[in-house]
Amino acid sequence: GGGTIRAPGSAPPAGGEAAAGRLTLGGMSLPTNKKHGQHLLKNPGIIEKIVAASDIKPSDTVFEIGPGTGNLTMRLLEGAKRVVAHEIDPRMAAEVRKRAAGAGRQNLEVHETDVLRGKWPIFDVCTANLPYQISSPFTFRLLAHRPLFRCAVLMFQKEFAERLIAKVGEKQYGRLAVNTALFVKVSCVCKVSRGSFTPPPEVDSMVVKVVPRDPPIEVDFREWDGLMRICFSRKRKTLRSSFLTKDTMKTLEENYKTWCALKGERPGKEPMREKVLQVLTALELAEQRAIRIDLDTYFRLLLEFNRHGIHFSSCSAGARVGGDATATKGAAPSMELFVDDGADEDDGEMED
Repeated sequence: GGGTIRAPGSAPPAGGEAAAGRLTLGGMSLPTNKKHGQHLLKNPGIIEKIVAASDIKPSDTVFEIGPGTGNLTMRLLEGAKRVVAHEIDPRMAAEVRKRAAGAGRQNLEVHETDVLRGKWPIFDVCTANLPYQISSPFTFRLLAHRPLFRCAVLMFQKEFAERLIAKVGEKQYGRLAVNTALFVKVSCVCKVSRGSFTPPPEVDSMVVKVVPRDPPIEVDFREWDGLMRICFSRKRKTLRSSFLTKDTMKTLEENYKTWCALKGERPGKEPMREKVLQVLTALELAEQRAIRIDLDTYFRLLLEFNRHGIHFSSCSAGARVGGDATATKGAAPSMELFVDDGADEDDGEMED
């Protein structure tokens, strides 16, 4: 109920689309759209939990993605000053407009558009029931959206949501959780079973609440992403093992020479291996594993590496020798930060 939940791999069962599920619009029975992978949320209890978590105020503009036939939309219209909805299926858009008008609600604005391509409004609260295969690009665009919103209450595939909310030491803890924590605090609202939808998808779901950090944490995203990729390349290995690979040493050595050139300095003679071990040992992290390290400690690690001239981005693109090697501080984050990597490589065993 509120919307169209679209899960990957949810092809209709034998018997065709009609067997997969139908919806009645304007007195006509129509199949749910296979192309959009539509799964209509029918559980009123879940709708109420979404509304409660959204904590909508009378002055709020709510941005709803995937209103479907409008079960959640009607509840949002009751509490918000204005609801702006993006719906890719014209049939659904027509139905939710008709339903709102029939109830005398004039505070609904529906745009028939792809949420990744359409222009977003300025909003206070976001609710989203969207195709699960666009979870990563949607998350990136949401977290980069300005001005900051107050909160977002989002339906995701359960596995993706678990990687978003994972805490230090948990199996699902990886780059996605750490990188997301730079921008927002994420918490679980409720789990949603397959039976809460018509037709049921092939995966379970979870509703999460996202609250932006205000002000956001400042970091050089290219440096941060480079560090995270090394640490979580095998998150159950020790950091010593992850850093001292031949490829990583070669990359860090090349980056070091580039940064020295940019700053007009002569590279030191100390081997990169010794420089890296010195930093890891000083912070007592050489024998620690990525899955056991929290956000604040990763920040300290990055600062300490940088202080010793160790960098995780070459900074050569667009830079000039003698220029400001720290000019990338305000660089915008890349969507790569939010690509779901399956909680990174994980063979389930602790490694040396």
